[in-house]
Amino acid sequence: MDDGRFEFSGTGSTRRDFLKRAAAVTAAAGTADVARMAFAGGSDVLRIGLIGCGGRGTGATRDALEADPGAKLVAMADVFEDKVRNSLEEIRARFGERAAVDRSRQFVGFDGYRRVIEASDVVLIACASRFHPRYLKEAVEAGKHVFVEKPHGIDPVGVRLTQEAADLAKAKGLSVLSGLHNRFDLGVREIIRRIHGGDIGEVVSMEVNFLRAPYVVVPRQAGWKEIEYQFRNWYHFSWLSGDDVTQSLVHSVDKAAWVMHEEPPVKAHGFGGRSASFGDEYGDVFDHHSVVYEYANGAKLYAFCRTQKGCHEGVSDTVYGSKGRAELLNHRIVGPKSYEYPDKVPNPQKQEHKEFFAGIRSGKPINSGYHMAGSTMLAVLGQIVCYSGRQLGWRKAYGSDFAFQPRDVSFETDPPVRPGSDGLYPVAVPGKTRLVEGT
Repeated sequence: MDDGRFEFSGTGSTRRDFLKRAAAVTAAAGTADVARMAFAGGSDVLRIGLIGCGGRGTGATRDALEADPGAKLVAMADVFEDKVRNSLEEIRARFGERAAVDRSRQFVGFDGYRRVIEASDVVLIACASRFHPRYLKEAVEAGKHVFVEKPHGIDPVGVRLTQEAADLAKAKGLSVLSGLHNRFDLGVREIIRRIHGGDIGEVVSMEVNFLRAPYVVVPRQAGWKEIEYQFRNWYHFSWLSGDDVTQSLVHSVDKAAWVMHEEPPVKAHGFGGRSASFGDEYGDVFDHHSVVYEYANGAKLYAFCRTQKGCHEGVSDTVYGSKGRAELLNHRIVGPKSYEYPDKVPNPQKQEHKEFFAGIRSGKPINSGYHMAGSTMLAVLGQIVCYSGRQLGWRKAYGSDFAFQPRDVSFETDPPVRPGSDGLYPVAVPGKTRLVEGT
């Protein structure tokens, strides 16, 4: 959704700064990829390729095929053969010949993503999160439209790469769609439009919650090497996932960023740790986080996530203003200008693909670059301050060279974290762990 707002640069720059940067990217990229516009007539086949064949990748493919009857799944890749096979069986059972991916285009291994990019017009990326920025950039460089799941980086280096890719896509006339699907929730759109129109007065504070039980826990199986186990259970290893602020709470802080017109906060501090989820299946991630973001105008964002069994659960986003409050996911405003969205809203994950493919075929590309890197950086900042226990400024975090290691990975890679003598993985220790120099 390219709605004309300034694109996020991560350093508080203006739309003028973005236009200068985009002009430079255009000059480097050459002319726009006119070949992509061949689909504007609405009748040609759009070839879809999937990178990452787990549950989210399979779901994204279903949404894409439902959104565009002229689209076909033609290529798939994952580091595990069984994931490719199981995903294809599920998709083929629903879509038949529109998911007729022959063996020559079922790629297994760490280089398979490149083959998918080569074979496709539209690339869907939903693999382990550490790879999202690199795969996005390579797909855009190859002239492909891209849907990429959140988060769009698990560290500042990855976030900056995502922004580069989004800028390049804009210069080339390509669509880049973010998995931050709440931007396509029609009810949330209307409530935020009213917030921006002053219906709750000045924004004073926001409280967002993403509370649930542990997510996608994969028990260790006999015969798995350590590196294979960590990839199969990647959600619970910070060097692959970034932890739960970047995985879950990113949805909530994305909505908060939208409320704040994409302006980044000045600084943040946070609390977090492991208090209820023990066992090697939980890897090295925290099971609770609390982050406080402070904005230049004095407004604050209070953000909470938890992955613990037997606790209160729920997802909510409340914006408190000087003249009322807005409940984003309830699609309502309470106060002198009370309002409730009158209609049932389409599933936003399906709606985003509908708008994505419509933009490709009409020659009016969607580019989520105005928010996807910025919202991910909000989450990355929150994760860093929870791990370190220190307050950290936005500019320092965004400009830092912190990146989860190692950068190059295969099944021969020595994992950066291993269980101790007690069978448990070491976790970050607030007050001792340092990720950004000087914190």
